[in-house]
Amino acid sequence: MPTRKFINRPENLVSELLEGFVLAHPDKIKLAGSNLVVRAKEKPKDKVAVVTIGGSGHEPALSGYVGEGMLDISVPGDIFAAPGPPRVIEALEKANRKAGVLFVVLNHAGDVMSANVAMQMAKSKGLNVKDILTHEDISAPSRQDPKERRGLAGCFFVIKIAGAAAEKGYSLDQCFAVAKRMETNMATLAVAVAGASHPATGQVIAEVPDGRMNVGMGQHGEAGTGEMDLKTANETAEVMLDMLLKDLDVKKGEELLVMINGVGSATLMEMYIVLRRVKQLCDSKGIKLARSLVGEYLTVQEMGGFQMCIARMDKELLELWDAPCCTPALTVK
Repeated sequence: MPTRKFINRPENLVSELLEGFVLAHPDKIKLAGSNLVVRAKEKPKDKVAVVTIGGSGHEPALSGYVGEGMLDISVPGDIFAAPGPPRVIEALEKANRKAGVLFVVLNHAGDVMSANVAMQMAKSKGLNVKDILTHEDISAPSRQDPKERRGLAGCFFVIKIAGAAAEKGYSLDQCFAVAKRMETNMATLAVAVAGASHPATGQVIAEVPDGRMNVGMGQHGEAGTGEMDLKTANETAEVMLDMLLKDLDVKKGEELLVMINGVGSATLMEMYIVLRRVKQLCDSKGIKLARSLVGEYLTVQEMGGFQMCIARMDKELLELWDAPCCTPALTVK
């Protein structure tokens, strides 16, 4: 099937994407080794490094999180595919330092397989690495069985918190602990009204019938909790937020970070309207909307829809969230 995208030869797609990406942000990132995306200015070796991996095609994730206050290295794979273990261990070796390396992995089969092999290699080489898995998609089985839950845009929260902690001089154990607290206290749910296509082939990877929406669709078109008739922005926000609050067991008086993440073709207009309703609902329940953001942080090509991510915050997490960073996807001064 022909693709409707402005690309050249499919086999060169990722390398050309990365070349252009670095050209657009030369003050923040550069390429090293086998197309690893690294900070333009390396972090001091006495601070913990933060590394992640993931398939391309989800820009600005994950390489858009590289920079001061967030990631030190991202290992981009092919389109919608995890990088192989040799490139992952290359990144972990490059990042290795006495202070240690925190390795953030999203819970998808290919990423986990590559990460597990790389961690075994890292152990045999004596590298100082701890890994953390993000799995906050509530459309999968219960919170008591997190290994079946996919990692979605909530990885952005974990990377921001971990990166800020590392910049502040937290030890590896402290960085892991605060990142784990963030991961445990977040939840994400996606909704889609249209699927995406593979940019190299044009093949459709998910379809949603006209007038319907798929609640819980994964970022590779995986099935969610099921289809229903397309609802208004307010109704959709109510359905999603109710499920998220219940899953996270959010109580009156607690503070939330909320992100409306566009996955491709959803407009800012739609997402701002959704966030407006989220604020109204939180107010009615006595829940404080402590921080919020709207935009495209992890996309799925032209998929129509968004991911709603919420996180229970405390004083330390809010301080780390507000800490300075300078990356292609987020700048906080």
